[in-house]
Amino acid sequence: MTKLVVDLLTVRRGNAVLLDRVCFAAGAGAFIGVVGPNGAGKSTLLRAIAGLERDGAEAVRLDGVEIGALAPRLRARALAYLPQARETHWAIDAETVASLGRFSFGAPHRLGPLDRAAVERALHTADALSFRRRIMPTLSGGEQARVHLARALAAETAILLADEPTAALDLRHALAILAALRARADKGGLVVAALHDLDLARRFCTRMIVLDAGGIVADGAPDAALDDSLLARVFGVVRTADGPALPSANGGAVT
Repeated sequence: MTKLVVDLLTVRRGNAVLLDRVCFAAGAGAFIGVVGPNGAGKSTLLRAIAGLERDGAEAVRLDGVEIGALAPRLRARALAYLPQARETHWAIDAETVASLGRFSFGAPHRLGPLDRAAVERALHTADALSFRRRIMPTLSGGEQARVHLARALAAETAILLADEPTAALDLRHALAILAALRARADKGGLVVAALHDLDLARRFCTRMIVLDAGGIVADGAPDAALDDSLLARVFGVVRTADGPALPSANGGAVT
């Protein structure tokens, strides 16, 4: 069983503290939405879990092993990471990019039957089969985003980290991708995703972690974590009688 533990994680950039003593644990079957205003530390948290932040590497453990102590290939087999910046200028086709998700099992140009099947499933889930042969720079931003999501899905790791997986996607594909991530969790995976749309996060996630100024200010079931008091305090919005959140008297907006 996959067990992720983040214990007193602190990340600094010069004099700035990006994450401040962040603690939580998670296991298989959870779809965790990490939300918070701009600059709250969402992307930094995902990078730290992925082992890409030098600070605090000892504070992240996967099944009892510090993430920084795992060999790169073993780490790649344990977790997949989808970064926020995904535009690609490489003159290679979409299927080749998706195949990079299997690199921890061997060279992408030497895929075996199991690897090819995993890539096929991932392209189907990301709705990227129709342009699998197209060169990446010829694709729209949303199409490129779906290819990179397919790359992360193709790894078929126990943990999937996704930084704004719905960015650049139209509503239909955003809903489909979040449904796929939820299905992955329901089948025993662990998904941790930074999300901006609170309504979509509430709809699909099993748990919400709310960050503000680098610290966790709420952690729990979506409806409990995103209560009216927190919306006003962290996001500067109030919920209206018919549901939508509007800027509070002090200003601010949901991000």
